[in-house]
Amino acid sequence: MMVLMDSRRMCPHCRAFITIKDRVCPYCNEAVAPRQVSRDDSSQLVGGFIPHFRFNTTIILLLNFGLYIATTIFSMRGGNAEAFMNLDIRTLVLFGAKWNMGLAQGEWWRLVTAGFLHGGLFHILMNSWVLFDLGAQVEELYGSSRMLVIYFVSTVGGFYASAMWSSAVSMGASAALMGLVGAMIALGVRHRNAMGAAIRGMYIRGAVVCLAFGMIGAFHIDNAAHIGGLAAGFAVAYLAGTPGREGLLENVWRAAGWFCILMTAVSFLKMYFWFAASTQ
Repeated sequence: MMVLMDSRRMCPHCRAFITIKDRVCPYCNEAVAPRQVSRDDSSQLVGGFIPHFRFNTTIILLLNFGLYIATTIFSMRGGNAEAFMNLDIRTLVLFGAKWNMGLAQGEWWRLVTAGFLHGGLFHILMNSWVLFDLGAQVEELYGSSRMLVIYFVSTVGGFYASAMWSSAVSMGASAALMGLVGAMIALGVRHRNAMGAAIRGMYIRGAVVCLAFGMIGAFHIDNAAHIGGLAAGFAVAYLAGTPGREGLLENVWRAAGWFCILMTAVSFLKMYFWFAASTQ
C-alpha cells in the first residue's frame, strides 16, 4: 500500500480544511496557531519527540511488532529456519490468523486477531510504514475514539469479506489500513469543496493502486479483505463525522471505542486459550 500524506488539517473553529502552515484560517479568520490541545491530542505525551505521534497508532504498532516477535520465536522453535523473514502457516493459524475452518467452528475472534498478525518481515514493515503516517492522520482528524472504531470495524469487515471470498489463510493490518483510507475518502465526500475533492481524489487513487497490486497473483494479496476493510471504514467514518462539541454524541463514541478495546482483549484471550489447548 502506498503512503498517503498531505499538509492539510482542519480548522478547529469552522471545520474547514486548511494547511499546517496557516496561522489564521482563511475561511473564518480565526487564529489557529498554536493548535489547541484537545483530550484526543495524545502527541503532547512525548513532546513531539516522535514525528506524527498518536497514542492509539503507536499502541497498535507496538502490538503488531510484539506479536511478530512472538510468532517468529515460536516458528523458529518449530524448525522454521527462515522464520524471521517468512512465517509458516501453522504458526499463523495458532496465533489467530483468518482460517475458515476455525471460523466455521465458532472461532469468531479470528476476525479480530488476524489483523494484528503478519506473514513476514516485508509484510509488517510495509504495513507499519503506512500505519505510522495514515493512522496518525486519521486519529488527528477523527479523534482517538472514532479512529479505534474505524480500525476495529474495518479489520472485522475485511476478514469477514475475505472468509466469504477465499478459503486461504489470511492475516495482516492492511484490511484496517484500507479502512483508514476509506475514512479519508469519507472525509472528502462529506466536505463538498475544492479541498475535499482533492483529498477524495488522492485517496481514491491510492485505493485503486492498492487493489490493482492485489490483482497480481505473485504478491499473494488478499483483495477481498482490502475491499471489505475499505467499505467498512468508509461507512463508519461517513456516519461518524469528525469530533464536535462535548456532549452525548461524543460520549457514545468514547463508549464505542472502549467496547472495541474490550472486544480486542477478549479476542486475544480466546486465542490464548485455543493456542494453549492446541499446543499441549
